[in-house]
Amino acid sequence: MPIYGRDLTKFFDMEKALVIDDEKHILNILQTLLVKQRFKVKVAHDGREGIELFDNGHDFDLVITDIRMPRVNGNQVAKHIRGSDKSDTPIVAMSGYTKEIDKSLFNFSVTKPFRLETLINIIKIFKR
Repeated sequence: MPIYGRDLTKFFDMEKALVIDDEKHILNILQTLLVKQRFKVKVAHDGREGIELFDNGHDFDLVITDIRMPRVNGNQVAKHIRGSDKSDTPIVAMSGYTKEIDKSLFNFSVTKPFRLETLINIIKIFKR
């Protein structure tokens, strides 16, 4: 679809990511990182909000979630996704408390603090 001599197709066929974390600065960093990787990004400030966004027809291609959060934790989010009709959605866990991650629910996990390059490499695995 050329507009003014530019093919903008790649901008309209972006993958969608959901990032869930209760720390605002982490959300901002990851949102910026994902946008640079050509993702449309929705953010949630806790697991309950993340589940609501996931269930409301956004059809996410990737979910990145913190584990330790108020109300609903990242393991509960992943369990919800795995029990949904979109159970094959890739999920990445982030946590400074790796023993709390139920690794059977996640495709990958990263330990906070982590290098952004590590997350970029994981994201590239899931890009179409």
